[in-house]
Amino acid sequence: MIESVGIVGGGFMGTGIAESTARAGMSVTVVDTSDDLAARARERIEASLARAVKGGKLEAGGVDEVLERITFSTSLERAAAADLVVEAVPEDLELKRSVFEVVGAAASGDTILASNTSSIPIAELASVTDRPERVLGLHFFSPVPVMKLVEIVAALDTSEATVAEADAFAERLGKHPIHTKDRSGFIVNMLLVPYLIAAVRMYEDGFASREDIDDGMKLGAGHPMGPLTLCDLIGLDVLYAVCTSLYDEFKREEYAPPPLMKRMIAAQRLGRKTRRGFYEYE
Repeated sequence: MIESVGIVGGGFMGTGIAESTARAGMSVTVVDTSDDLAARARERIEASLARAVKGGKLEAGGVDEVLERITFSTSLERAAAADLVVEAVPEDLELKRSVFEVVGAAASGDTILASNTSSIPIAELASVTDRPERVLGLHFFSPVPVMKLVEIVAALDTSEATVAEADAFAERLGKHPIHTKDRSGFIVNMLLVPYLIAAVRMYEDGFASREDIDDGMKLGAGHPMGPLTLCDLIGLDVLYAVCTSLYDEFKREEYAPPPLMKRMIAAQRLGRKTRRGFYEYE
């Protein structure tokens, strides 16, 4: 049974996974590359917990209890001491492989190594470890404390026992696990990305305004937000990496990122994280 979790990467996704895990009663170690980034990770979790209290999702007295379960560090070896290690660094294959190589060498043979990647094949990460049967994907969705879905990705060598433990972990967090084979994009992004890219191309071609594209899908298809707003929420840099991974694997036009996305990334118009993307944010 998983009782301790190491999170490598204290960004938006990593801190969301850490918060959800600590709120479920498990101990957590969040690792980032500097003390400053680790401090910012703590601030991000504190702000999220404050929102949970304000929204009536958490008792005010429970905040300190949650924070007491979370340790912040710059040592990958600290994370590797956990029952489960979840890698949540940016979508860069070599960066992720380097994390798995170090953590895999430091962790015990029973430790499960998981990636929160949204597109990179799990076999690529398992190949640098000595325990491919204990490696899988745990793809959470943003914002993690709110979204109920977790994609559990089994690679060719992932054992059934590992998948069963991942299922139990996700359910303990109050999430709904779904299962997919190890193909780039898994289930959700293989379906979602062509839709988002079609909206970006429509806007790039001047076919319709950003507002009309988004309103069309919200009011006509019942979506909670329009595709361009969703692109901003995901982050154009993250979406571009997912598109590239999907296109590299399948060579299908609907996965190819439009030129506009590359220009927006160069201009740091990444979406909500930089306060401007297809829209501007306060």
